Amino acid sequence: MKVFLSTARFRETFLRGAVTSAIFAFVQICPQFVVPSQAQMTLWDQIQGSLSGGSAEPSPERKKEPLQDLRPDSTPWRSDAMINAMSAAIERYQSIVDSGGWPVVPTGRMMRSGDDDPRVPILRKRLRISGDMPAKGSYYDSETFDSELEEGVKRFQRRHGIRITGRIEQSVYPVLNTTAAERLAQLKLNLQRVQALMHGIEDRYVLVNVPAFQLEAVDKYEVQLRHRVIVGRPQRQTPDVRAMIKALNFFPYWRVPDSVATLDLVPRLKQEPGYLAEEGIRVYNGVNGPELNPATVDWSAPQVASYKFKQDPGEKNALGLLRIDMSNEFGVYMHDTPMKNLFGQQSRPFSAGCVRVQNVFDLGDWIAHNEPGWEQPGRVRDTLAAGQPMELKLLHPIPVYFAYFTAWAEPSNGRVEFRPDIYGRDGAALQTAYQRDNDDAPPATAAAALAP
Repeated sequence: MKVFLSTARFRETFLRGAVTSAIFAFVQICPQFVVPSQAQMTLWDQIQGSLSGGSAEPSPERKKEPLQDLRPDSTPWRSDAMINAMSAAIERYQSIVDSGGWPVVPTGRMMRSGDDDPRVPILRKRLRISGDMPAKGSYYDSETFDSELEEGVKRFQRRHGIRITGRIEQSVYPVLNTTAAERLAQLKLNLQRVQALMHGIEDRYVLVNVPAFQLEAVDKYEVQLRHRVIVGRPQRQTPDVRAMIKALNFFPYWRVPDSVATLDLVPRLKQEPGYLAEEGIRVYNGVNGPELNPATVDWSAPQVASYKFKQDPGEKNALGLLRIDMSNEFGVYMHDTPMKNLFGQQSRPFSAGCVRVQNVFDLGDWIAHNEPGWEQPGRVRDTLAAGQPMELKLLHPIPVYFAYFTAWAEPSNGRVEFRPDIYGRDGAALQTAYQRDNDDAPPATAAAALAP
């Protein structure tokens, strides 16, 4: 079943909230950044400076709920079951819209368990309509924020990929007050994205859902592995990719991308010329040029723009111990990382565009499983334990997709999930479609003449 964004009405409704959507996507991310200390940072993270533009010191620790961000369902995103679940969710949200949507919860101070607040009955009604609380009792009941409401808030936060606290904090209001019509348009848009990847589904493949910060490895239409991932920051976005995994690179060198060298590394070297030696980075005079002594380089000289940088393998290497090579025009790949603490964060847009994978050695075993001599689990770790750099070129390359799904429904239970539009692509896609509708529409006078 194909469901299209068939009317301009929903696009227009969605676009009216485009600015708000962009703001709430950013607001959802920022409170969840815990910026690592300089002592914890690898080269790549240090040369960027503070990820949030502020201090490089970590935020005060709060008691965190265990992350529950990985999909529990073994059904892949690319499946008829997912299409059917999303289509059913669209019908349900259409019904909510037709019935008037859900109420706006007035903004104000934080609401949490034990509070008495006149907004509490409105919050209950909002969560009951969206299915986060049981549809029972009066919507205009007690003004006390009780434990049942707290659990409903946690369910809502979990479904929307935001930090699970059970409290209505300032960053939650924009998510809570996104209209049902906007969510309906988001579901329809993402159904189209899933449908676009349904042709020629392979027996084995890897899919990264960038806004969900997770990866699934699929074999014979069933998810075998799920991994948390770190993706590109909004300024260095992870692109949409369809490629083939060609090799596993053990103890990789890191060839510093020109953009990183120009924007991040060279400015730092002007302040700290000894930084290259500390981090095991070599500098070369051009692609095939000789290695240079960094102590003799004037980092303000124009010729520095042509210099190339390469980091030696090892514990400080920005790629960790394993790189998963994939052919693509963007030069992105998947890899290990020394900064494994960042996987503990709810939102993980920290990289320069490549995808860092949690427990990447398990993914490496899965990728190499059909290669001669690599059938036994644990071969990747055994190879790393040997300590010798090597490249395993795959005789059986594996397709890989970097996708952008900000809404879906779980086939096992119908639960509707939303994620922050971290790159603003939802709003851009809806705006393009809305503009196309306007361009195709007849002039106002002609439209009036054609009216019944």
